[in-house]
Amino acid sequence: MKRNLIALGATLFIALLVWLICTERIDAGYEGIKVKLYGSEKGVQDVSLVTGRVWYNPITESIYEFPTYVQTVNYDNFTVNAKDGSVFTVDPTLSLRVSTGSTPKIFTKYRRPVDEILNMTLVNHIKDVYRIEFNKYSTDSIISNREKFENGVQDKMVKFLEGEGFILEQLTSGIQYPESITQAINAKNAAIQKAQQAENELKVVEADARKMIVQAEAESKANQLRQQTLSPLIIQQQFIEKWDGSTPLYGNSPVIFKELK
Repeated sequence: MKRNLIALGATLFIALLVWLICTERIDAGYEGIKVKLYGSEKGVQDVSLVTGRVWYNPITESIYEFPTYVQTVNYDNFTVNAKDGSVFTVDPTLSLRVSTGSTPKIFTKYRRPVDEILNMTLVNHIKDVYRIEFNKYSTDSIISNREKFENGVQDKMVKFLEGEGFILEQLTSGIQYPESITQAINAKNAAIQKAQQAENELKVVEADARKMIVQAEAESKANQLRQQTLSPLIIQQQFIEKWDGSTPLYGNSPVIFKELK
């Protein structure tokens, strides 16, 4: 009886050990692949493993996990020349994810984890996309057609990443203009602001002048109306109404009655 319990315990222990060693859990948000290490089929099987616990032979096979959630990569800035030789600085940020079912394809081509692929392997390809698009435009055309330029970069980036097994969710180029262009733009903006300020001041002066003209015209018309309405009779009537009954004296007062002695 005791031997049976020991044998059962040993069997369970071995089974538990095998279960721990020969299974791998693929977490949610990841896609797993089974890789054969030996034999004629060495490489990646044409199958994607869903999330869950997967059985495999650790001696002849390996399990790799690739994240399928959106990852954001902020690449180091680099310089690119426009068609006319001007140097622009690009500081790109990409949000992307592995396309569902593309894990075997990505691993077969690169044999590296996703982080290394995104941060190292794809860098030169991303730079090439910008170089190709910048070479189509002169400095002035980039500034005046910024939206068209950005759309061209994004379209090329989407096609390139799809070919590599990735889906682009968002792209920010972070383009910085050459210093000379920046200074020219700032000077132009300052001139526009100064001209706008002068125009506003002129409008204020013109408004004040028009106001004074209107006031002068109104006063002139009022005076004309007063002159037209002040006839001699009206003036005499106003004089009588305002007279207090006294007569102004100049010299000695006139004597009406002579004093008798």
